[in-house]
Amino acid sequence: MSPAALYIHYRTKEELLYRISGVGHRLALDILGRARDGGGSAAERLGDAVRTFVRWHAEHHTTARVVQYELGALAEEHHAEIVGMRRETDAAVRSIVEDGVAAGEFDVPDVPGTSLALLSLCVDVARWFREDGKRTPEEVGDLYAGLALRMVGFRGPCPAEGGVRG
Repeated sequence: MSPAALYIHYRTKEELLYRISGVGHRLALDILGRARDGGGSAAERLGDAVRTFVRWHAEHHTTARVVQYELGALAEEHHAEIVGMRRETDAAVRSIVEDGVAAGEFDVPDVPGTSLALLSLCVDVARWFREDGKRTPEEVGDLYAGLALRMVGFRGPCPAEGGVRG
């Protein structure tokens, strides 16, 4: 679609950015909410959350870069709405980490800081991922799920899609 054709549907670049950002952040909330509310242990849910979130950021890295790194170009009211969604994504991850701490699965002295670090790890994939790179989105997702579980001090076998690996 040409830039001129876009402006038939969107009056400004900011409106287009807002729409893209809204879709991306709603997808993030859906991914993390499903993991938070899913069955299984906190370790299984955290592994699923990170694996799926990272895979989305790799598979859609161009869109994800716009969604994650262009917030400063949003109008004040749109910025506030998107920041609210980001707070909800943080709350979803924090909830899983808190569940793991309460169950004795995780050893996390700073839950808010660790949750932020986990999200940052996932989001940063959009910055560097390339289709012609050494790893597939699935491989990066699995790697980061294992890293996330080590970050929270999980000592058991790493839950993986389709089974458990040691």
